[in-house]
Amino acid sequence: MKMKKSISALLALCVLSACSTTTADIGKNKSQVLEAKTGMVVTANPHASKAGADVLRAGGSAVDAAIAIEAVLSLVEPQSSGLAGGGYMVYFDNASNQVSVYDGRETAPQSVSETMFLNQEGKSIGFLNAKNSGLSSGVPGMVAMLELAHKDHGKLPWGAHFDSAKKLATDGFEVSKRLHGMIARFGKYIPSSIDQGPVDAHNYFFDDNGEPIAIGSILKNPDYAGALELIADDPRAFYQGEIAEKIVEQTSHAPRAGGLSLEDLANYKALKRTALCSEYKAKTLCGPPPSSSWVAVAEIMGLLEHAPKFSAQGSSDAQNWSIFAEAQRLAYADRDQYVADNEFVEVPLDGLLNQSYLQQRAKLIKPTEAIESVSAGDPWLFNETSKVAYGIDATNDVAGTTHFVVIDGDGNVVSLTASVESIFGSTRMAAGMFLNNQLTDFSFKPADQSGKSIANKVEANKRPRSSMSPTIVLNEDGEFLMATGSPGGNSIIAYTAKTLVGVLDWGLSPQQAVELPNMVARNNRLRIEKDRAAPELIDALRGYGFQVKESAGENSGLSVVYRHLDGRLEGGVDSRREGVIELVDLGDL
Repeated sequence: MKMKKSISALLALCVLSACSTTTADIGKNKSQVLEAKTGMVVTANPHASKAGADVLRAGGSAVDAAIAIEAVLSLVEPQSSGLAGGGYMVYFDNASNQVSVYDGRETAPQSVSETMFLNQEGKSIGFLNAKNSGLSSGVPGMVAMLELAHKDHGKLPWGAHFDSAKKLATDGFEVSKRLHGMIARFGKYIPSSIDQGPVDAHNYFFDDNGEPIAIGSILKNPDYAGALELIADDPRAFYQGEIAEKIVEQTSHAPRAGGLSLEDLANYKALKRTALCSEYKAKTLCGPPPSSSWVAVAEIMGLLEHAPKFSAQGSSDAQNWSIFAEAQRLAYADRDQYVADNEFVEVPLDGLLNQSYLQQRAKLIKPTEAIESVSAGDPWLFNETSKVAYGIDATNDVAGTTHFVVIDGDGNVVSLTASVESIFGSTRMAAGMFLNNQLTDFSFKPADQSGKSIANKVEANKRPRSSMSPTIVLNEDGEFLMATGSPGGNSIIAYTAKTLVGVLDWGLSPQQAVELPNMVARNNRLRIEKDRAAPELIDALRGYGFQVKESAGENSGLSVVYRHLDGRLEGGVDSRREGVIELVDLGDL
């Protein structure tokens, strides 16, 4: 009998089967894996989790489920991601214990210039002007990435994945509290008259009285359903023909028209890349290479291995949080200075993850005394290539992203982060989809005040630097242990690292790690959730010399899966969003 278990049933399962397994016990004996086939889906939206679980029940793979999930998220969570955006997929193949990366990051059109976001005086046109425009849209990579991964790992025929999304788009879905809140809060930036830009999004989200569509209202999107019909028949239909023409039309609309062309769309290629992996306490952490900033997650963990040791008190010890904060600050400084698309610039990856370099940087960390001012180190001294002097970065990362994890009955894993960059992307729609504003992930300035070229400057066909950091962890035997990741703009790096520290170092369950207060320590400021962090922790961090900003909330959306020694899967989902865990019994398949 095929059945699904809710998160409450999952928690009960954990209680009955001793979820107190310590990290020292994990992954040492694969023979203890239970014979029953079990799949798990963790996403930030219940419609998406159900769609993924249904695909697994139909015999689909983790990649098949991922296609269905992202097609649904494009409809029900359009403020975060979509088929007209991009992302990165980290994939674990259980038969070979191999990790690979699928890169669907957007690329800059041929028409761009390095000063495209500057006015005639050489000043920035402003983030909102850049975002809400045709200038900001890169060539979408999501559909091509999903197609590429499907060719390698799909079990169902292409097109079978879109049924849930098509039905929701045709019949309609209830507007959730979160979607309504996003429209009410950010709808003022969506053009409501043609002089402001295309009004498709305003007509979609607002009623005849100009009010945001109410919570519980049924929202239909026949244009998206039609686009899915075309994509289901042939994924290249996204990049050539009717859909592509609509995308180009919307980006070329005044004001601030862009130059995305049909040729740009037709020439886009997703890439399969070698995963970037690093060792951490006998485990292997893997994520995407640049243009992703995942190397900063790896650097945080590498610094922690050389920093003063965490005490046994784990998350209850303020000094442990201080050590974690300093590792973040040091890694962010390096990331901001050096990371960009390494097909265009030299990124000192070997140096950033070199053990001697990490040890050198970690010497700056003192548990009770914040570093007065943090700057980038010199990883070039430990890199195989010669030094390149980049200018001081001027990139502005903004949150508008989603993350999900899927494990299929064969033990294959997808950890995927997807984005349209900022909330509702460029605010322009084509074929029922929000177009991304990923080009604002480039530095608006091509050079710093000294005239040095900035690594992440705008260039044609270049992938803008991304904070997306989907992660897969292997145990000491090279078997799957954990998958994690989050939305949140540049804070993704800190959010993702928090779950790794919480589970691998502080002995927490995935859910406990997700529920920890989010803390982002970047440059000379530390931001922490005031409603989740104990006042004593905040006071202690201030006492150590950190410039603490108490945050009213953090826009994370963590999705985590952890595999216990006996094969049990345990998930963690972020209460800051609308996430749902689906545990699927696949024993009959």
